Amino acid sequence: MYFLNFRKHLIQINGFAYKNMLITRKRIFHLVEILFWPFISLVSVGLLTRFLKVDPKSIEFVLIGVIAFSVIQIGQLDMAYVILYSIWNKSLKHEMVAPINPFHLVAGSWLMGVFHSSIVFLLMCAVSSQLFHLNFFDSGIARLLLFFAGLVFFSASVGISVCALAFRFGGRAHVGATSIVSILTLLSGIYYPVDVLPLPLSYVAYLIPLTHFLEYFRSFYGFAPKTHHPLLWGFLLTAIYNVIAFSSLCYAVRNARRKGLLARMSE
Repeated sequence: MYFLNFRKHLIQINGFAYKNMLITRKRIFHLVEILFWPFISLVSVGLLTRFLKVDPKSIEFVLIGVIAFSVIQIGQLDMAYVILYSIWNKSLKHEMVAPINPFHLVAGSWLMGVFHSSIVFLLMCAVSSQLFHLNFFDSGIARLLLFFAGLVFFSASVGISVCALAFRFGGRAHVGATSIVSILTLLSGIYYPVDVLPLPLSYVAYLIPLTHFLEYFRSFYGFAPKTHHPLLWGFLLTAIYNVIAFSSLCYAVRNARRKGLLARMSE
């Protein structure tokens, strides 16, 4: 019986993973968002550092931030689009009639997000090595995998939050996805260390897991972390935010069903 239930959950999760794959194959602009824009961001920022004659250590600092941000952006977009496309195509109520729950939605879309993020992460590492002489593998495979794991788990927090917003506000939740990543750009030390922020904002920055994951990985390139055990803090905060985000998603789904929002978003 346990095996049958496990197999049933895998099929339900696979349904959302397969849907995400179809979105990528059939929507060319989604493929552009996954493959094109991250590399444009990496190359443009890298060339800017050359133009400004930035020292090599600062170039490493900035490029690590750019690549980390791209991984989170891709992961959360994959999760968000699973719901947003259903809303835009007026098919959400038909999908939610199926015997699935929010966990299947989250797990299936997140797995595809991890797949896409891993491809882009490896390609961006290769490009940064060839063009800007930043070899990510110098830090060691284990450290690189821990860094990547932290990024994709945190991307789940952002993606789940956008899904919760979608069940509450419909297609307008796409603005929420943009707003969240804009806050990350400002506060998480992607382009600059967080200690240059005004004091209240620097405290807020350390409530964001990405800040700790960046400090952890940059420590292998000569940048001392400002906190003890940044990797532990990053995973701890990520776990807390994932629980909060998933609880919010479950509440938003129940609320949408109770108030008839699913039907209105599908008309």
